[in-house]
Amino acid sequence: MSFEFCKYHALGNDYLVIDPNHTKIRLSPGVIKLLCDRHYGVGSDGILSGPFIEDNVIRLRIFNPEGSEAEKSGNGIRIFSKYLFDAGYVKTRSFEIATLGGAVNIELMDDTATLIKVDMGTVTFQSDRIPVKGPVREVVNEKMVVDGDSFAVTCLSIGNPHCVIPVREPSRKLALRLGPLIENSAAFPNRINMQLMKVIDRNNIGIEIWERGAGYTMASGSSSCAAASAAYKMGMVDSTIKVHMPGGVIDIEIRDGHVLMTGPVSGVSRGTFLADFAHRINEIP
Repeated sequence: MSFEFCKYHALGNDYLVIDPNHTKIRLSPGVIKLLCDRHYGVGSDGILSGPFIEDNVIRLRIFNPEGSEAEKSGNGIRIFSKYLFDAGYVKTRSFEIATLGGAVNIELMDDTATLIKVDMGTVTFQSDRIPVKGPVREVVNEKMVVDGDSFAVTCLSIGNPHCVIPVREPSRKLALRLGPLIENSAAFPNRINMQLMKVIDRNNIGIEIWERGAGYTMASGSSSCAAASAAYKMGMVDSTIKVHMPGGVIDIEIRDGHVLMTGPVSGVSRGTFLADFAHRINEIP
Protein backbone atom coordinates (compact mmCIF):
# COMPACT_ATOMS: atom_id res chain seq x y z
CA MET A 1 0.00 0.00 0.00
CA SER A 2 1.78 3.14 -1.22
CA PHE A 3 -0.80 5.82 -0.43
CA GLU A 4 -0.13 8.31 2.36
CA PHE A 5 -3.70 9.16 3.31
CA CYS A 6 -7.27 8.00 2.80
CA LYS A 7 -10.34 10.19 2.84
CA TYR A 8 -13.83 9.06 3.83
CA HIS A 9 -17.05 10.79 4.78
CA ALA A 10 -20.00 9.87 6.95
CA LEU A 11 -23.05 11.91 5.92
CA GLY A 12 -20.82 14.77 4.78
CA ASN A 13 -18.63 14.72 7.90
CA ASP A 14 -15.24 13.97 6.32
CA TYR A 15 -12.00 12.70 7.84
CA LEU A 16 -8.50 11.91 6.67
CA VAL A 17 -7.07 8.61 7.87
CA ILE A 18 -3.32 8.80 8.47
CA ASP A 19 -1.99 5.29 9.06
CA PRO A 20 1.27 5.39 11.07
CA ASN A 21 2.17 1.98 9.67
CA HIS A 22 2.44 3.52 6.19
CA THR A 23 2.94 7.25 6.67
CA LYS A 24 5.47 8.82 9.03
CA ILE A 25 4.11 12.28 9.84
CA ARG A 26 4.40 14.07 13.17
CA LEU A 27 0.84 15.23 13.78
CA SER A 28 1.54 18.50 15.54
CA PRO A 29 -1.34 21.02 15.80
CA GLY A 30 0.20 23.03 12.96
CA VAL A 31 0.43 20.00 10.67
CA ILE A 32 -3.14 18.98 11.50
CA LYS A 33 -4.43 22.47 10.69
CA LEU A 34 -2.65 22.42 7.33
CA LEU A 35 -3.86 18.94 6.38
CA CYS A 36 -7.46 19.88 7.24
CA ASP A 37 -7.37 23.24 5.46
CA ARG A 38 -9.65 23.12 2.41
CA HIS A 39 -7.61 25.69 0.47
CA TYR A 40 -3.98 24.95 1.37
CA GLY A 41 -4.24 21.30 2.41
CA VAL A 42 -6.28 18.21 1.57
CA GLY A 43 -9.33 19.41 3.50
CA SER A 44 -11.30 17.58 6.18
CA ASP A 45 -13.25 17.88 9.42
CA GLY A 46 -10.49 16.06 11.30
CA ILE A 47 -7.73 13.47 11.33
CA LEU A 48 -7.99 9.80 12.33
CA SER A 49 -4.57 8.45 13.29
CA GLY A 50 -4.17 4.71 13.54
CA PRO A 51 -4.28 1.83 13.92
CA PHE A 52 -1.89 1.52 16.83
CA ILE A 53 -1.95 -2.19 17.64
CA GLU A 54 -0.54 -3.60 20.87
CA ASP A 55 -1.53 -6.85 22.60
CA ASN A 56 -4.27 -7.32 19.96
CA VAL A 57 -5.86 -3.98 20.96
CA ILE A 58 -6.63 -1.58 18.09
CA ARG A 59 -6.21 2.02 19.20
CA LEU A 60 -7.39 5.17 17.44
CA ARG A 61 -6.45 8.81 17.99
CA ILE A 62 -8.88 11.50 16.82
CA PHE A 63 -7.85 15.08 16.08
CA ASN A 64 -10.04 18.14 15.51
CA PRO A 65 -9.15 20.41 12.56
CA GLU A 66 -7.75 23.10 14.88
CA GLY A 67 -5.24 20.61 16.29
CA SER A 68 -6.78 19.50 19.58
CA GLU A 69 -7.35 15.82 20.36
CA ALA A 70 -10.91 14.52 20.77
CA GLU A 71 -11.92 11.70 23.09
CA LYS A 72 -14.50 10.15 20.78
CA SER A 73 -16.27 10.69 17.44
CA GLY A 74 -19.15 8.55 16.28
CA ASN A 75 -18.67 9.33 12.59
CA GLY A 76 -14.90 9.08 12.97
CA ILE A 77 -15.20 5.65 14.57
CA ARG A 78 -17.43 4.39 11.74
CA ILE A 79 -15.01 5.80 9.15
CA PHE A 80 -12.03 4.24 10.89
CA SER A 81 -13.86 0.91 11.08
CA LYS A 82 -14.35 0.93 7.33
CA TYR A 83 -10.69 1.82 6.83
CA LEU A 84 -9.65 -1.13 9.00
CA PHE A 85 -11.84 -3.37 6.81
CA ASP A 86 -10.64 -1.86 3.52
CA ALA A 87 -6.96 -2.08 4.54
CA GLY A 88 -7.27 -5.67 5.72
CA TYR A 89 -6.62 -5.08 9.40
CA VAL A 90 -9.84 -6.82 10.42
CA LYS A 91 -11.27 -10.04 8.98
CA THR A 92 -14.41 -10.38 11.11
CA ARG A 93 -17.71 -8.52 11.21
CA SER A 94 -17.31 -7.67 14.92
CA PHE A 95 -14.32 -6.13 16.67
CA GLU A 96 -13.34 -3.47 19.22
CA ILE A 97 -11.59 -0.10 18.94
CA ALA A 98 -10.01 1.72 21.87
CA THR A 99 -10.35 5.53 22.02
CA LEU A 100 -9.52 8.15 24.63
CA GLY A 101 -13.24 8.19 25.43
CA GLY A 102 -13.36 4.44 26.04
CA ALA A 103 -13.57 1.21 24.05
CA VAL A 104 -16.34 0.77 21.47
CA ASN A 105 -17.71 -2.39 19.89
CA ILE A 106 -18.13 -2.43 16.12
CA GLU A 107 -20.45 -4.49 13.92
CA LEU A 108 -20.16 -4.33 10.13
CA MET A 109 -23.68 -4.63 8.77
CA ASP A 110 -22.83 -5.53 5.15
CA ASP A 111 -20.08 -7.11 3.06
CA THR A 112 -18.48 -3.80 2.07
CA ALA A 113 -18.57 -2.07 5.48
CA THR A 114 -20.69 0.80 4.17
CA LEU A 115 -23.24 0.45 6.99
CA ILE A 116 -21.79 0.17 10.47
CA LYS A 117 -23.25 -0.22 13.96
CA VAL A 118 -21.28 1.04 16.96
CA ASP A 119 -21.99 0.42 20.62
CA MET A 120 -20.96 3.86 21.86
CA GLY A 121 -21.21 2.82 25.51
CA THR A 122 -23.19 4.52 28.26
CA VAL A 123 -23.93 8.17 28.95
CA THR A 124 -23.66 10.15 32.16
CA PHE A 125 -25.50 13.34 33.08
CA GLN A 126 -23.34 13.86 36.20
CA SER A 127 -21.79 17.31 36.17
CA ASP A 128 -18.39 16.26 37.52
CA ARG A 129 -17.98 13.62 34.81
CA ILE A 130 -18.96 15.80 31.82
CA PRO A 131 -17.58 18.23 33.23
CA VAL A 132 -19.85 21.17 34.10
CA LYS A 133 -18.98 23.63 36.84
CA GLY A 134 -21.03 23.93 40.01
CA PRO A 135 -22.30 21.44 42.59
CA VAL A 136 -22.34 17.77 41.63
CA ARG A 137 -25.73 17.01 40.08
CA GLU A 138 -27.40 15.67 36.96
CA VAL A 139 -27.48 18.50 34.42
CA VAL A 140 -30.97 17.96 33.05
CA ASN A 141 -33.27 20.73 31.83
CA GLU A 142 -31.21 23.46 33.52
CA LYS A 143 -31.62 27.15 32.74
CA MET A 144 -28.70 28.76 30.92
CA VAL A 145 -28.55 32.32 29.58
CA VAL A 146 -26.65 32.66 26.30
CA ASP A 147 -26.28 35.91 24.38
CA GLY A 148 -29.17 37.40 26.35
CA ASP A 149 -31.57 34.51 25.71
CA SER A 150 -32.61 31.84 28.23
CA PHE A 151 -32.48 28.16 27.27
CA ALA A 152 -33.17 24.86 29.04
CA VAL A 153 -30.04 22.77 28.54
CA THR A 154 -29.23 19.12 29.22
CA CYS A 155 -25.57 18.16 29.39
CA LEU A 156 -24.00 14.71 29.23
CA SER A 157 -20.91 12.76 28.33
CA ILE A 158 -20.69 9.73 26.09
CA GLY A 159 -16.90 9.76 26.35
CA ASN A 160 -16.91 13.36 25.12
CA PRO A 161 -19.01 16.31 26.43
CA HIS A 162 -22.29 17.57 24.96
CA CYS A 163 -24.83 20.31 25.62
CA VAL A 164 -28.28 19.62 24.14
CA ILE A 165 -30.70 22.54 23.73
CA PRO A 166 -34.33 21.92 22.71
CA VAL A 167 -35.53 24.73 20.44
CA ARG A 168 -38.59 25.37 18.32
CA GLU A 169 -36.70 25.39 15.02
CA PRO A 170 -33.02 24.40 14.87
CA SER A 171 -31.14 26.26 12.14
CA ARG A 172 -27.63 26.69 10.85
CA LYS A 173 -27.87 30.41 11.60
CA LEU A 174 -28.76 29.79 15.25
CA ALA A 175 -26.05 27.12 15.58
CA LEU A 176 -23.46 29.55 14.21
CA ARG A 177 -24.56 32.20 16.70
CA LEU A 178 -24.82 30.06 19.82
CA GLY A 179 -22.21 27.40 19.08
CA PRO A 180 -19.03 29.37 19.81
CA LEU A 181 -20.57 30.89 22.95
CA ILE A 182 -21.68 27.51 24.32
CA GLU A 183 -18.45 25.73 23.38
CA ASN A 184 -16.28 28.29 25.15
CA SER A 185 -18.58 29.09 28.07
CA ALA A 186 -16.87 29.25 31.47
CA ALA A 187 -19.43 26.66 32.63
CA PHE A 188 -17.57 23.99 30.64
CA PRO A 189 -13.92 23.59 31.73
CA ASN A 190 -13.01 21.33 28.79
CA ARG A 191 -15.27 23.14 26.28
CA ILE A 192 -18.27 21.28 24.90
CA ASN A 193 -20.17 20.15 21.79
CA MET A 194 -23.60 21.69 21.21
CA GLN A 195 -26.76 20.32 19.62
CA LEU A 196 -29.89 22.34 18.88
CA MET A 197 -32.70 19.78 18.99
CA LYS A 198 -36.30 19.59 17.82
CA VAL A 199 -38.47 16.59 18.71
CA ILE A 200 -40.48 15.62 15.61
CA ASP A 201 -42.31 12.66 17.14
CA ARG A 202 -41.60 9.76 19.52
CA ASN A 203 -39.10 8.20 17.11
CA ASN A 204 -37.62 11.17 15.26
CA ILE A 205 -35.62 14.24 16.22
CA GLY A 206 -33.83 16.89 14.19
CA ILE A 207 -30.57 18.55 15.22
CA GLU A 208 -28.14 21.25 14.14
CA ILE A 209 -24.59 20.79 15.41
CA TRP A 210 -21.66 22.87 16.60
CA GLU A 211 -18.65 20.68 17.37
CA ARG A 212 -15.93 21.54 19.84
CA GLY A 213 -12.76 22.31 17.88
CA ALA A 214 -14.46 21.89 14.50
CA GLY A 215 -17.34 24.35 14.33
CA TYR A 216 -20.57 23.90 12.38
CA THR A 217 -20.93 20.30 11.19
CA MET A 218 -23.39 18.69 8.76
CA ALA A 219 -23.56 15.45 10.75
CA SER A 220 -22.10 13.90 13.88
CA GLY A 221 -22.38 10.43 15.35
CA SER A 222 -21.64 11.33 18.96
CA SER A 223 -23.94 14.37 18.70
CA SER A 224 -26.71 12.10 17.45
CA CYS A 225 -26.15 9.79 20.41
CA ALA A 226 -26.11 12.73 22.82
CA ALA A 227 -29.24 14.41 21.50
CA ALA A 228 -31.19 11.13 21.40
CA SER A 229 -30.03 10.26 24.92
CA ALA A 230 -31.05 13.68 26.25
CA ALA A 231 -34.48 13.45 24.62
CA TYR A 232 -34.91 9.94 26.01
CA LYS A 233 -33.82 11.04 29.48
CA MET A 234 -36.46 13.79 29.45
CA GLY A 235 -39.18 11.39 28.27
CA MET A 236 -39.60 13.05 24.89
CA VAL A 237 -38.88 9.98 22.73
CA ASP A 238 -38.93 6.19 22.76
CA SER A 239 -35.80 4.01 22.78
CA THR A 240 -35.39 3.86 18.98
CA ILE A 241 -34.75 7.24 17.39
CA LYS A 242 -33.89 8.49 13.93
CA VAL A 243 -31.70 11.60 14.17
CA HIS A 244 -32.14 13.91 11.19
CA MET A 245 -29.25 16.25 10.32
CA PRO A 246 -28.39 18.38 7.26
CA GLY A 247 -26.05 15.58 6.12
CA GLY A 248 -28.53 12.74 6.58
CA VAL A 249 -29.98 10.34 9.14
CA ILE A 250 -28.38 8.19 11.87
CA ASP A 251 -30.32 5.49 13.71
CA ILE A 252 -29.97 5.37 17.49
CA GLU A 253 -31.18 2.63 19.82
CA ILE A 254 -30.94 2.90 23.60
CA ARG A 255 -30.73 -0.61 25.01
CA ASP A 256 -29.84 -1.65 28.57
CA GLY A 257 -28.23 1.73 29.14
CA HIS A 258 -26.04 1.47 26.06
CA VAL A 259 -26.36 3.74 23.04
CA LEU A 260 -26.19 1.90 19.70
CA MET A 261 -25.52 4.01 16.62
CA THR A 262 -25.99 2.79 13.03
CA GLY A 263 -25.02 4.86 10.01
CA PRO A 264 -23.35 4.85 6.59
CA VAL A 265 -19.76 5.47 5.53
CA SER A 266 -18.46 6.29 2.05
CA GLY A 267 -14.92 6.13 0.75
CA VAL A 268 -13.70 9.20 -1.14
CA SER A 269 -10.03 8.87 -2.12
CA ARG A 270 -6.55 7.68 -1.33
CA GLY A 271 -3.61 9.87 -2.16
CA THR A 272 0.07 10.70 -1.92
CA PHE A 273 1.38 14.01 -0.68
CA LEU A 274 3.40 15.79 -3.38
CA ALA A 275 6.98 16.84 -2.69
CA ASP A 276 6.37 20.55 -2.11
CA PHE A 277 3.47 19.86 0.26
CA ALA A 278 5.47 17.22 2.14
CA HIS A 279 8.35 19.71 2.41
CA ARG A 280 5.99 22.29 3.91
CA ILE A 281 4.71 19.73 6.41
CA ASN A 282 8.28 19.02 7.50
CA GLU A 283 8.89 22.73 8.09
CA ILE A 284 6.00 23.13 10.53
CA PRO A 285 7.09 22.98 14.19
